[in-house]
Amino acid sequence: MKLKIWELALCVALVLAVLWGALLDQRQQGLSDQLLRLHVLAHSDSGADQDLKNHVRDQVRAMVEPLVADAPCRVTAEDEIAQNLTAITNAATDALSNRGADLPVRAMLTRESFPTRAYTTFTLPAGLYSSLRIEIGEARGQNWWCVVFPPLCLEVAISPDAIETAGLDEAEVALITGEGRGLAMRFWTLEMIEGLRSRFRS
Repeated sequence: MKLKIWELALCVALVLAVLWGALLDQRQQGLSDQLLRLHVLAHSDSGADQDLKNHVRDQVRAMVEPLVADAPCRVTAEDEIAQNLTAITNAATDALSNRGADLPVRAMLTRESFPTRAYTTFTLPAGLYSSLRIEIGEARGQNWWCVVFPPLCLEVAISPDAIETAGLDEAEVALITGEGRGLAMRFWTLEMIEGLRSRFRS
């Protein structure tokens, strides 16, 4: 009898976990529809290539953030960037040239799967996000990413109030700022659940 009760409790826990995961999935999708991320991939993991990555990151951000500053939504922000992809690529190439590096650069708008990421004052759940992807050279080194629209790359490290004014609604703000590390742990648990789902589907 004890075994049956234990089995029932396990089944209930699994059902609740699936329902909770589905709810977070739905909320994450709604959130990802509002965000545009910047993803910069270094040529390699060497110190020199990582420094180049950071230099390119700074130059690209300096160019992109004014382009999307007045955009009312992610789609408009993407349109602005799409019209300036060549200029963005040239800016990144010039940044490398100024440091004496002769490496190709590829800039593209795409959809990418990102892991859970805990920032100073908020946590973004894992999932598919639109992104401006910058590949330097062979793009095999450690990468760097942030949210370029709304502009949350540095502002949240300076003032948590920036999240409140970044165009997200109350539910979205609550989703990414609730309960600190506990929230991050739940998102990482969701990652593991989704990983198991993918294995069973394959």
